Amino acid sequence: MTTITAEKCRQPAQTPGAIHPVDEVPATSRLLLLALQHVMVMYTGAIAVPFIIGAALGLSQQQIAYLIQADLITCGIATLIQTIGIWRFGSRMPLMQGLTFACISPAIAIASDPSLAAGGVEDGLRAVYGAVIISGLFGIAMAPFGRYMVRAFPAVVVGSVLTVIGLSLLPVAIQYSAGGYGPDAGDPKYIAMAFTVLAIIIVANIFGKGFIRNISVLIGIVAGVCIAGFSGMLDLSAASSAETFALVEPFYFGTPTFHLVPILTMILVISITWVESVGDAIVIGEMVDKKPDARKISDLIRADGLSSVIGGMLNSFHYTAFSENVALVSITQVKSRWVVALAGVFLILLGMSPYLAAIVASVPKAVIGGAGFMMFGSLVVVGIKTLSRIDFETSYNNFVVVGVSVAMAMIAILKPDYFSFMPDWSQVFFKSPVIMGAMTAIILNFLLNGLDKKLAL
Repeated sequence: MTTITAEKCRQPAQTPGAIHPVDEVPATSRLLLLALQHVMVMYTGAIAVPFIIGAALGLSQQQIAYLIQADLITCGIATLIQTIGIWRFGSRMPLMQGLTFACISPAIAIASDPSLAAGGVEDGLRAVYGAVIISGLFGIAMAPFGRYMVRAFPAVVVGSVLTVIGLSLLPVAIQYSAGGYGPDAGDPKYIAMAFTVLAIIIVANIFGKGFIRNISVLIGIVAGVCIAGFSGMLDLSAASSAETFALVEPFYFGTPTFHLVPILTMILVISITWVESVGDAIVIGEMVDKKPDARKISDLIRADGLSSVIGGMLNSFHYTAFSENVALVSITQVKSRWVVALAGVFLILLGMSPYLAAIVASVPKAVIGGAGFMMFGSLVVVGIKTLSRIDFETSYNNFVVVGVSVAMAMIAILKPDYFSFMPDWSQVFFKSPVIMGAMTAIILNFLLNGLDKKLAL
């Protein structure tokens, strides 16, 4: 693995007395804007999971709003744990935390199970949160095995995962650029808005220098919001009726209950999130020239477990690194974990103020879609760049690993119901392009190339 040795030689951490870019604290004005940019990028994805689950379970608007509020606060707490770190909890890397989409189907299935929800959906949710808490404790207990997990992510797997993440997110950007999922989706005004935002971001990247280039995505989003306001596409009505301040009550739906099958289901979900979390951690390590060692991987998994325990207590679900923000780091090249930590503080404030949260939520989806074109397309390029270091000349095995993993991910992207005949519990695997692609790459690399002993510590 000569490429890894060469990378280590280039790492600034080898300079005596130097502060690694991951640990640098930017000037206050820069810090605020860079952190806000991270929040704007991930906000829509952050609130999607509680909204989908709440709507599917027939919860009231007030209850759904409460789930979203709880999610935002827990997102912020999870981000602070992951970026700042508490003892052996947290990777201390610039990883923004959010709810994993892998929990949607299991949470809905458990909460709507007649045997668990005999007294109503609240009974079902209590079973969900009990299972989330236990699965989080399971994650904490399994964290020491991170030293073995890191061996499954050599460059060929990391490059494949990066490419798959970018490809899996592009359909979201495309849908958002068309206006989302409403009845008027596809209206030319939304598409025009998305491409205007994209053009502004490209111009800021090409002609901007230094800090302007760093906040190019934020510039594009703000410009898009301003244009939307002038053209009558900005709807702030939800903010007018929202409370200024509100606290989240732990165990809002009642004392959690504990049942074997839901617990085993949620243990499966949190195990799946490790693939996402570890993959994102190694990917971000490549970007910031600070490859996580086995101890950091264990600390990352331990933090995910603690965040899930907190999530179950505060009426939320499982947390993992957000790929959208990994893409943002690849564009801005801002490596400071303190930027992401401040973004976590912003999320807590948004969760405590439904009014502020409603204002941020009013950003048109077409604006986010336009920014997504740039971010997610760039992430695909970063994956290709990582794969360019792989030996494809003398080892056909690497062709197989990359080609088949991308193909499996594309099944989940283009036809999510392709494996609908498989058992319900397995759908969390088959409907996630990131998990499908990552698991395929890991398994094929293990079978064809073996584990990379040089990555183990």
